[in-house]
Amino acid sequence: MINGFHHVGISVSDLDISIVFYKEMLGMELVGPIVHFDGPQFGLIMALENPAGRVAFMRNGDFQLELFEFARPQPAAKDPNYPVADRGISHFCVNVTDVAATYERLLAAGVRFHCPVLQFPDGAKATYARDPDGNVFELLEAPHVALHREYREHVRQSNERRLVDHHYRA
Repeated sequence: MINGFHHVGISVSDLDISIVFYKEMLGMELVGPIVHFDGPQFGLIMALENPAGRVAFMRNGDFQLELFEFARPQPAAKDPNYPVADRGISHFCVNVTDVAATYERLLAAGVRFHCPVLQFPDGAKATYARDPDGNVFELLEAPHVALHREYREHVRQSNERRLVDHHYRA
């Protein structure tokens, strides 16, 4: 049974620069120390021969990123302007309360955006941006996302009350 998503892993060219970027631009915090990785278990799970490097976890609320900097094997260069239509993960999304203000703050800090903030027919506002390695992330302001979260919590609490009531009636 899947309980939810735990994290998104991203290979980066410079772990220290990426940590600063995600901390300062997206308000994420470093979770625990930066750790060196190597050995056969990593080789097996990554399907790489003798991988080694450093890894760090970043978090903001329930959203986590696992940032890898590989020393071995030498990572292939990635086009920092790759089209999001290319196969694979095209982007990850960050929910924000004020996308226009976040956009202006990041733009002033030199973050590269695909376009200004757009408003969609459902009321959501969004834009795509790139981290220092060209990885794409979306800034999303979607009031209905919060409503869905509140609704799920309401249903969860209602189900718990029904279970308690059923237990005491039995």
